[in-house]
Amino acid sequence: MDSVAEREFLEFARTRTVALLRSAYALSGQQQSAEDLVQAALAKTAASWRRIRTDPEPYARKVLYHEFASWWRRRSTHETPTGALPDRLAPDSTTASTMRLVLYGGLSRLGHRQRAVLVLRYLEDRSEREVAEILGCRPGTVASQTSRALARLRVVAPELRELLDAEGVGP
Repeated sequence: MDSVAEREFLEFARTRTVALLRSAYALSGQQQSAEDLVQAALAKTAASWRRIRTDPEPYARKVLYHEFASWWRRRSTHETPTGALPDRLAPDSTTASTMRLVLYGGLSRLGHRQRAVLVLRYLEDRSEREVAEILGCRPGTVASQTSRALARLRVVAPELRELLDAEGVGP
């Protein structure tokens, strides 16, 4: 990579890492895994920089989601070891923080494809067509996966509805 391309990539990485990390955390639910996903995405983006330098963001995001799917498939178990059992969440006066924790907990109980669809559609506010391009499927598949994922999220995180109702959000 020449010095101009290297400066361009470093500027891209500096300005977009936080946004990529936010998406990676929403997918993985773990800070270290999110950091690993972003690192892998940036490494592959750097390797393809000459080809994608005019619009690197879509490429980096696509790599991020594909890396997440690959990591998820390779895991022999879907359990995360921990040194101590977590305490139950106590009611918090900071509703936004509580809602975020409940949402991440609910997302962690979804399959990787459903989680990716919800993160792309609602956290990143992408269209069905854009999500389909990123995930390599048809827009109809995205629509059905979104519907199923939301239905599943309602089952695994019913407290999310209670929090939204308390805030006056939703129908």
